[in-house]
Amino acid sequence: MGCLTVNVLIVFTHPNHQSLSYTFLQGVLRGCEENHVIENVQILDLYDEKFNPVLEFGEKKKRRDMYKDPELEKYRNQLSWADKIIFIYPIWWGRPPAMLMGYIDKMFASGFAYKDNGKLLPDGLLKGKSVVCISVMKGPTFYPMFWLNNAHKVLMRKALFQYVGIKKVKFFEFGNMESSKGKQQKKIKKVYKYFQKINNYNLTS
Repeated sequence: MGCLTVNVLIVFTHPNHQSLSYTFLQGVLRGCEENHVIENVQILDLYDEKFNPVLEFGEKKKRRDMYKDPELEKYRNQLSWADKIIFIYPIWWGRPPAMLMGYIDKMFASGFAYKDNGKLLPDGLLKGKSVVCISVMKGPTFYPMFWLNNAHKVLMRKALFQYVGIKKVKFFEFGNMESSKGKQQKKIKKVYKYFQKINNYNLTS
């Protein structure tokens, strides 16, 4: 049996292409290019895209209809197409940027990402996909764990991805990224090697 290939969607969230986040994006791309099981990669740069993260509802535009909003069809198609979704972003005030949270508000909508079933948790409609979150921050790596009760990972893993049926979530959470002792190149290489070497099973799990 031949090796299955994987579609990868990268959602990049940083307004500056001179940033460390952008360097991590380049490391991910190099790793993907050198991995024979990754056949297709799409990049959604939310700032370059001028994505509008603001929710606007009224009499003519209902929240319950957001899953079929024609302005968001392109982005729904990207998420449906992807086997693996990679989010690259900084941690600001203990959480992802507002731009990324606005994307999540719009895209992970009822009717597309989940379906209410009257139970405690809905039916996740994005089952079978997997996620990698790559985040950088100025503070020390232990800061979110001990000072914020791991809020970032809990938010992304439980409040978002598990809610829509995505159970396989991996985090690269790097601290001290504005320090001369932050070992930035070592961490970029770690991410690059991860995507270069993982096999088909790991890509979809």
